[in-house]
Amino acid sequence: MPDMDVLPLPDPEPALRWRSESGAPAPRRVREADDSLRAAEAYRLACEGTAVLWRGDFQGARQLLAALGRRVDRGPRRSARPEPATPYDAFHRHRQEQGRRARVLGMLLVPVEPGYVVPLRRAPDVRAACAEAYGPPGDEPFAVSLRELLGLVGAHEWRRKGVPVPALGGDRVHPHYGVFSPVRGEYVDLVARAPLPRDHELAYDIGTGTGVLAAVLARRGVARVVGTDQDPRALACARENAERLGLAGRIDVVKADLFPSDVPPGRAPLIVCNPPWLPAKPTSAVEHAVYDPGSRMLRAFLAGLPGALTPQGEGWLILSDLAEHLGLRSREELLGHVDAAGLAVVGRLDARPTHPRSGDAADPLHAARAAEVTSLWRLTPSR
Repeated sequence: MPDMDVLPLPDPEPALRWRSESGAPAPRRVREADDSLRAAEAYRLACEGTAVLWRGDFQGARQLLAALGRRVDRGPRRSARPEPATPYDAFHRHRQEQGRRARVLGMLLVPVEPGYVVPLRRAPDVRAACAEAYGPPGDEPFAVSLRELLGLVGAHEWRRKGVPVPALGGDRVHPHYGVFSPVRGEYVDLVARAPLPRDHELAYDIGTGTGVLAAVLARRGVARVVGTDQDPRALACARENAERLGLAGRIDVVKADLFPSDVPPGRAPLIVCNPPWLPAKPTSAVEHAVYDPGSRMLRAFLAGLPGALTPQGEGWLILSDLAEHLGLRSREELLGHVDAAGLAVVGRLDARPTHPRSGDAADPLHAARAAEVTSLWRLTPSR
């Protein structure tokens, strides 16, 4: 187990280390509590920066977490707050509210003993979920936010059951913890219907994640697909999915920052990339698939694409225009990046999102989500 901060528990309580996958700092103050703690008091403590280390019934802790969530969501009365002036303002208020919600709910902690055992009444068996996210158990107890622990359990169920992918004939992709799940199928469908270049002996899938796009390309007849990623969880996830789908002999998964550097012949006739769509700062592991600070990955992919393509090759950039509707990046800025990289747009396929939030009028970003279009941009070197 890596070095972790020790929680400030009162003597003579044994030392208990703090663990957070999101990198949240250890609480500076901790109070132990059980089922006698009322939600109002727990909310007051959390807002003041005091964490609650739960010693009562596990299901009681879940109920308390739900009660804290309701209090956070009520927040200041809506009528007392001015409406955001622009979609940009609405986005940043939404992110602030998300951050505050995460901080408050993250103040409810549960202990975990060696072997990933939660020593609370009616606690579920979380050993498999913790091992998938944290690796082999250590020999020291630690505390974790209940919210994170429930996230691990949920991710374990996603991984166990898998996500059906229509573009793969309904076969399932099994996402690992911290790897973005392909629940938004429109971007996968774009890759399934875009016209393949004449030469489809080789393709690169940059930032492969679960490996779903690599699998779609292989199923479409691409002889060999190389998927790249930097995240060890994504690399393991993509390899496992290729094996499950019977494609391990046609999909290679390699660790690389964008383009593979040691895979012959070095250039490919087709290179696909689905970078994070929003140029903003991620606050957790899974958000790295959604937020790309300063459009770093997008710009690096475009800049390196001409040198990685064969002379007649195509790059497929899959990108939502949600950032444009939120005022985070303009269409002119995007096309400027394309032009600066020496690329030309030779075609584009569009798809409307079908996920539930696109039709949820109560969503604070509803106007932008309702107008969103996901596109597959077909790019070739212009010089």
